[in-house]
Amino acid sequence: MSDNDAKLDEFLMARGGPFYDLQKQLCLLRENAFHAGSRALLFIGLAWGIPLILSIIEGNAYGPAEENPYLLSLAVWARFFIAVGLFILMERKVEQQLSSHLRQFARAPLLAPDAFEPAAGAVTKALKWRDARSAEIVCLIIAALISFATMTRFEGLEQSSWAVNVHPDGNVLSMAGWWCVIISNPVFWFLLLRWLWRLFLWARLLRDLAGLELRLVATHPDGNGGLAFIGEYPNAYSTFIFAVGCVLGAGIANGLMDGSITATTYGYTMAVWLVIVLLLFAYPLLAFRKPLGELKKQTTLACSAQATRQHRAAERELLGKNISAAGDAEPDKASEIPDPSKTFAASQKLSGLVFSRHGLLPVSVAAVLPLIAAGATTLPLKDIIKVAKRLLLL
Repeated sequence: MSDNDAKLDEFLMARGGPFYDLQKQLCLLRENAFHAGSRALLFIGLAWGIPLILSIIEGNAYGPAEENPYLLSLAVWARFFIAVGLFILMERKVEQQLSSHLRQFARAPLLAPDAFEPAAGAVTKALKWRDARSAEIVCLIIAALISFATMTRFEGLEQSSWAVNVHPDGNVLSMAGWWCVIISNPVFWFLLLRWLWRLFLWARLLRDLAGLELRLVATHPDGNGGLAFIGEYPNAYSTFIFAVGCVLGAGIANGLMDGSITATTYGYTMAVWLVIVLLLFAYPLLAFRKPLGELKKQTTLACSAQATRQHRAAERELLGKNISAAGDAEPDKASEIPDPSKTFAASQKLSGLVFSRHGLLPVSVAAVLPLIAAGATTLPLKDIIKVAKRLLLL
């Protein structure tokens, strides 16, 4: 393996950065052992378990639904239990799948000999930003700001809940409420923003690779010049999209139950959410349209020129001369010129889009499943599934 080949193997999505280094220092993980299960339990305990204990102490962990107890809060379960846990558990899956896709560029190889060095440079740049201390500090600051911004919402509540006690003199956060503002919400938002930042770095890396000289071939059986494999990368993020979908679904379910969201709004929300997810993952893949479009154009023109020579030679052998431009000196025989018909037909079918409905189906299903569950709290399940199937083009 050359140095440049090895460089492509160095882009490991789940490693690097201050948060990863801190976990290593605390012996929560090792370079060759993620211990994802135990870390997920730890962060769930931090974000969900401690507020539960505080709610039990305060006596508002469980009770009638109208009292908004902790254990009946859909948002609490979605954010601090499901999402936080899945954000940790998904690390190895994402890293392994993205690394496999990246290695294919060297394994095929799809990179031209002169493209390996700039490809290694693109990976180095991505690694630099992945490990940047400033990036995760910004994520943490934004997470804290979002969390403390929720305090203004508590001030306007008219009914007590597990998070806030309503008093005539002003609302007061409970112990569990304070913990969620200071710890639970920042943990959730930091993990979410950190994954979005790394997804952005992956998108930039793909777009950098798309701009290099690639060894594409129009007749490749995948119909994408040999690049169809990269169109499946969004499925590595199915767990991430499911987790975010659960948070969105919790908000929708609450809106449906209190009447602030109608069935029509629910349907539009599901459609918009699915479009956002697909656009998020399509953005880096669209960069491959240019090299694939150029491949299709040049292959079609070359095949057209060859077909002209081949068919004019066949015309001379059959008729003794060419009907058009008969005076041209063309000594070639038809049998000496390879028939380009199959290559021409293949180039005409070449698609510039390296993603397909079938390839994006897993991540699309992961996006809509939580919203289906949310809708089922008040709407007929049969009607919800019918809408979902139309959105998924099933």
